[in-house]
Amino acid sequence: MKRKRYDLQLFAAQDGVITTADIDVQAREIDFVTTFTRNIQQLLDILGISRPIEKANGTMLYRNTVTGMLKDGNVAEGEKVPFSNFKVKADPVGPVAIKKYAKAVTMESIAEHGYERAVTLADEEFKIQLQNVVLNDFYSFLLTGTLTSTEKDLQMAMSMAAGRVRHKFQKMGRQVTGIAEFVNTLDVYKYIGSANITVQTAFGMNYVQNFMGIDYLFFSSEIPQGTVAATPVNNIIPYYVNPANSEFSKAGLVYTVDPTLPMLGFHTKGDYDYVQSESYALMGIKLFAEYIDAVAVVTVDDTPTLGTLTVTAAEGTESGSTKITVSPEKEKTSNVYKYKLDTGAVSVTYGQNVRNWSTWDGESDITATSGQTITLVEADGSYQAQAAGSKAVTVKA
Repeated sequence: MKRKRYDLQLFAAQDGVITTADIDVQAREIDFVTTFTRNIQQLLDILGISRPIEKANGTMLYRNTVTGMLKDGNVAEGEKVPFSNFKVKADPVGPVAIKKYAKAVTMESIAEHGYERAVTLADEEFKIQLQNVVLNDFYSFLLTGTLTSTEKDLQMAMSMAAGRVRHKFQKMGRQVTGIAEFVNTLDVYKYIGSANITVQTAFGMNYVQNFMGIDYLFFSSEIPQGTVAATPVNNIIPYYVNPANSEFSKAGLVYTVDPTLPMLGFHTKGDYDYVQSESYALMGIKLFAEYIDAVAVVTVDDTPTLGTLTVTAAEGTESGSTKITVSPEKEKTSNVYKYKLDTGAVSVTYGQNVRNWSTWDGESDITATSGQTITLVEADGSYQAQAAGSKAVTVKA
């Protein structure tokens, strides 16, 4: 009697046949990238950013610093119109590049919670962690802003941060479309107390609109307590690398991306070696401030003290002048020197407005009279005194 031969492979799906499992996996990938993209697009819409800029993998990004002033346009007939000279200094801050991430759900977790729950929990946590990668990188970059100062309380810090960035954009001849400020979560709730505010969320960022004249107030535990960062919203530019166009796809590593905004690549598969469901993500996203000198970083110090300047005086080059030197050097390059000549030292308090005092460039001789005392003040960009010192002048006869 001839035995029947059973080929078990005949009972498996043929190669190339799309199964229900394949459809479920593809739907999961599409849902993941669509939700992630929708979240970040919501944030961009709130800030009025029309569309992120796609860059090639590894493209170097530069932060810009602008110096220069608009020349006076009051030019008489027949006179030459002066050119306004603006200089842009570009400093490299690193590339926007693809990074690789992975997460796995074990067989035990699926058995305990069920596939739907276990996978949903894992995907949601994975998504939040990817959002945090983008946001934490952005917060760290914001804190390198060069418009720095110290204020006595949170309200003044938020107000001055907004004022500083508006002032900077005006000097650059640019229009501010709105102000975004970033503060510590505990600072916000400590300040508002029991006040009723409407907190909204976009791309994992909690924010309040139109708070104390600030268009968007974002709060996060990643911003240090006692610190306020601010910038015009039109200074924020998002860059990304398209995972579908990266070199990975040439190696047969295909990731699902959102066709309208391919900022994230996602792929999932089962691993028989470790008996687990694995998820992989490719992402190269960078929220960026184009002009770092239009990013204010203001710290809160409720017990500020006036710093001390050591002032020396010697005869100047010309008759009736004195040469002044001072130490230490200015704490911040954005600070300015102001001075006043009198029969004795002039009393100065921290934060005192010295806008109407005479300006010193830190080098030039100063016209003075023998017997006078110079009081020199280092002031911030708002002409608030930060440090002071005085010295009887020595004048060349």
